[in-house]
Amino acid sequence: MPLGSGWMFSRFTRLMAGCLVLSLVQEPLTLLAAPVPGWHVKKKTAAKSITEEERATHALNRLTFGPKPGDLERVQAIGVKKWVEMQLNPEQIDDSLLEARLQSFPAMHLSQQDLIQTFPSAGMIRAVADGRIPLPKDRVEHAIYQNQVFAYEEKRQKQAQEAAKRPAGEPVAAAAPDQIAAKENLMADAMALEDVAGSPSIAVHEQKLYADLASTQIVNLSPDQRLQSLVGMKPGQLRGFMKELTPEERSQLTAGMTPQQKETVVALLNPTLLVAGELLQTRLLTDLYSQRQLQAVMTDFWLNHFNVYLKKGQLAPWYLVDYEQNVVAPHAMGKFEDLLVATAKSPAMLFYLDNHTSIGPRSMAAMRAQLNPQARNKSPGLNENYARELMELHTLGVDAGYTQNDVTEVAKVFTGWTIDEPRKGGGFTFNERRHEPGPKVVMGKTIQENGEQEGLEVLHRLATSPATAHHLSQQLAERFVSDTPPPALVDRMAKTYLRSDGDIRQVLRTLFTSPEFWSRDAYRAKVKTPEEFVLSAVRATGGQVDRPAIVLNAMGQLGMTFYGCQTPNGYSWTAGAWVNSGDLLTRINIALALAGHKLGTATDLDALMKIKGPDAASAAQKETRLEAIFLNGELNPQARQTVLQQADALAVQGPIALPAAEPFKPGSKQAGTMPVRAAFVQVMDSATPIPAPADDNA
Repeated sequence: MPLGSGWMFSRFTRLMAGCLVLSLVQEPLTLLAAPVPGWHVKKKTAAKSITEEERATHALNRLTFGPKPGDLERVQAIGVKKWVEMQLNPEQIDDSLLEARLQSFPAMHLSQQDLIQTFPSAGMIRAVADGRIPLPKDRVEHAIYQNQVFAYEEKRQKQAQEAAKRPAGEPVAAAAPDQIAAKENLMADAMALEDVAGSPSIAVHEQKLYADLASTQIVNLSPDQRLQSLVGMKPGQLRGFMKELTPEERSQLTAGMTPQQKETVVALLNPTLLVAGELLQTRLLTDLYSQRQLQAVMTDFWLNHFNVYLKKGQLAPWYLVDYEQNVVAPHAMGKFEDLLVATAKSPAMLFYLDNHTSIGPRSMAAMRAQLNPQARNKSPGLNENYARELMELHTLGVDAGYTQNDVTEVAKVFTGWTIDEPRKGGGFTFNERRHEPGPKVVMGKTIQENGEQEGLEVLHRLATSPATAHHLSQQLAERFVSDTPPPALVDRMAKTYLRSDGDIRQVLRTLFTSPEFWSRDAYRAKVKTPEEFVLSAVRATGGQVDRPAIVLNAMGQLGMTFYGCQTPNGYSWTAGAWVNSGDLLTRINIALALAGHKLGTATDLDALMKIKGPDAASAAQKETRLEAIFLNGELNPQARQTVLQQADALAVQGPIALPAAEPFKPGSKQAGTMPVRAAFVQVMDSATPIPAPADDNA
């Protein structure tokens, strides 16, 4: 943005951040929040209904992840009613521009089996290291596996050496809290380059390695030659080589490579980082750029409703790719029973809630285990996790009248629902030997012995229950209307659900055509979750995301990462979970980072304000336009002064550190360990740069 001075740029940065911050306490044009009287020059009318412009604003705030510049005018031109109906039929909306963006992530288009074969999990690597499966013959896959086997064996050797140094009988010291937190952080584990590169055997060869490998020569080769050089390195060399590169050289290393080649570079370092990183980034870009915004919002809703935790175990990132793309998204606006069955059979859900290990107490597998003392000790037995969450969270709700005995009986019904060869990426399978024989009684209804069909019968009964209809309608109304939605609206939605056999689209249509949804009470009645805040802020500024890892990191700073909720109940949609002083301060810092072009996005403020040149408008006019864009009206002088004073105070303190937010700068080599989060950002930048959009609406 061409401005007259650094002072002027700083002032606009603070003002833009201030406008974003005000979105925390009221719902302006682009960012949804709760109303605060007196902050706008414009006053609310006493009328019960909202104006036509407010209807368009309201629809955009609720049915999307926040309007982009120009969206309000487009919706008004189409007509709010017609636009809502278009969003309810996403298959009729062209989303080719998003699809073009996602072509930069070819791994995300692989089947689950091909994904885990090409980019192996830690379990696959252990199996190779232990000689249970052979190394692949393909040269590139061979190098990926070999690098990970080497790292695994180095770590195992180091652990053995440390154990040998401990006196006999000395207990292993418990990990410190900060060590536990680091271990739980998937990205930290994935990018702990120092674990391998700092090991003794690597250090022995380091001097000779860098005498033979001139990093600048490799960087200056053609893309194909560069990749072949990396693939041809001996196990363990690549990590040391990457450490020796300057930030500029790391950026140049993958320049000109195809998306597949860039993925190979990351997979040579760590396949888990590649799969988890692309899973998160593709979801981010879909939410930001999809024209099928309601489809994206509903996919997000159901991913939270049927929550699966990314850090559950080693296979979770691989399972979640299939879970999002093939289980949740295709059913997000279809029949709820179809979605329920798909999630029940998903390896991601079977793995997350441990149903894949559940064995009936009187099953053939359990009886055989009783005859073998060793097998009996290792038998996991009946697991009730899925049965409990299925009834309490997924369908009926906590107060639906079922008992602990009902949970146990449902758990028996789902014994045998498991995963076929999990290590190889297999899908759902029913194992008759693990299934509990005999009839089961669930909430007074007898389920006759019928193998896999027992589970389908229970899912059908739960999906068609009036309690489920009310529970789901309540949650949808909380998401789209208010934290305490009108009971009459919830009842009408539940009736539509039962009448339409659980058609989610029909329930949403009842919601979006209701007078309660368009009422003055519902307008500006919701506080944004951290996820919605970050997504809508980026969309509101018209920013083009060129470094998605930094945006994802900002969501992590606010405590709401994708797939980051450990407990099955998912994140809360209500304000009470997110409105606190610490969260507000972090939002302010993130707003400052976004306004200062340090959030991995590029924003042209002149274009946003529709100013053609640096002298086309005065400073006061620019400020007024910026306020109008974000706040749908002018700030009064007192509010403006308060915003700028608070921004000044924060500027003195300094914003939160966002890793690798600054552009790469040439410089001398800086050998040593990269910070974990910075390494994640840098490597994923190299692997998956985001192409420029085909047009302004991309």
